[in-house]
Amino acid sequence: MPKFLLAYHGGGMPETEEEGAKAMALWQAWFEKDGPAFVDGGNPVGLSKTVSASGVANDGGANPVSGYSIIQADDMASALSVAKGCPMVVDGSGSCEVRRDC
Repeated sequence: MPKFLLAYHGGGMPETEEEGAKAMALWQAWFEKDGPAFVDGGNPVGLSKTVSASGVANDGGANPVSGYSIIQADDMASALSVAKGCPMVVDGSGSCEVRRDC
């Protein structure tokens, strides 16, 4: 079964412990709902640096990645179905890029 990389863009760090607990509960519910698909639940990531021929930029690029997960799915349509349940997609605070064969 092919693997897919889910690259998260957007979202943000919760400002309070209560917001953090609520956000974590939403992510856990998504992982449990689509649990068998998740090979690696992944992690949030900090701001990255972008390396190119012209040097190193400290801004993480035009659309910086804020986290990732790796899933298995029968095909792209199935992977997209899983990605649509991402809490950042559901609440509109971010997006989820789906790439095959990670």
